[in-house]
Amino acid sequence: MAKELVMTAGKFSTKGFARSKRKDKDDETETTRMVRSDKTKVGDIIFISICVIISLICIIPMINLLARSLSATDFLVKREVYLLPKGINLSAYSTVLGDPKYIKSFVWTVILTVICTFLSLTMTVLCAYPLIFNKLKGRSIFNIIITITMFFNAGTIPNYLLMKDLNLLDNPLVLIVPGCLSVYNMIIMRSFFYGIPDSLRESAEIDGASFFRILWSIYLPLSKPVIATLALFYAVGRWNGYSDALMYMKNKDFYPLQLLLYNILNNMNSVEVATQEGFSTPGLSESLKAAIVMFSTIPILCIYPFLQKYFIHGVTLGAVKE
Repeated sequence: MAKELVMTAGKFSTKGFARSKRKDKDDETETTRMVRSDKTKVGDIIFISICVIISLICIIPMINLLARSLSATDFLVKREVYLLPKGINLSAYSTVLGDPKYIKSFVWTVILTVICTFLSLTMTVLCAYPLIFNKLKGRSIFNIIITITMFFNAGTIPNYLLMKDLNLLDNPLVLIVPGCLSVYNMIIMRSFFYGIPDSLRESAEIDGASFFRILWSIYLPLSKPVIATLALFYAVGRWNGYSDALMYMKNKDFYPLQLLLYNILNNMNSVEVATQEGFSTPGLSESLKAAIVMFSTIPILCIYPFLQKYFIHGVTLGAVKE
């Protein structure tokens, strides 16, 4: 009987010790969590503050530009417009939207951006896909040749002479063909393809699928994040591009919107240009500058909300191997 009591007491003592030990461990974990949260809270505040500052640096100029485009002439001349418009005036926007020159350039830029984005994505995929196959002969040589083009360029004059020999000067194709492939974006796409398991491709090959069928049915559906990300890169690059049109194009009918904006901003202070554009006061030219910038910026900004969810995901997965 005494032996049983001792064993029972030992069991209760063991359970109590285990319970006490577990409680001490939970208290230690809670204390560690509290200490860790205090440290991370300071880091979070610093990180959020930096993000807020960077966001304000990017947003405030846009707000100022919008306010200037909506403000009356007198306040613009006196430089009294900062973040809020003064004396609402829509004459600058009516001038932009009422001039067929701006509308035609805008429509052409939209068409050019769509064509270039589609062609660039097609070329990027077709260049990156074969380079993931180990059995491709000369794959390492192709990779080296393609990578070299990232660091070495012939220069402006040789490029101009090349476009001249190809009869692309003053041709709309000169805005599409030369920049249809970015090596940097191709490397991102290739790295993403590397991350797709080889077992999917091998099983498709066993079932008799061709290389293009594997690309269309397996790789492209799994590559939506990186495709959306690169589409954003290509679209923004083409929308904001004007240097190629400045060097190679003389026909004003094919001027992209950014080149038209570039010419207007450079020549706005000229009395002759101001007279031709129909400006009666210098303040209206300042308002028109802001209106044209907003007119050319807002459309591309509208694309970001639809592609933002793919943006970080696509870039991150493109840099991670399986």
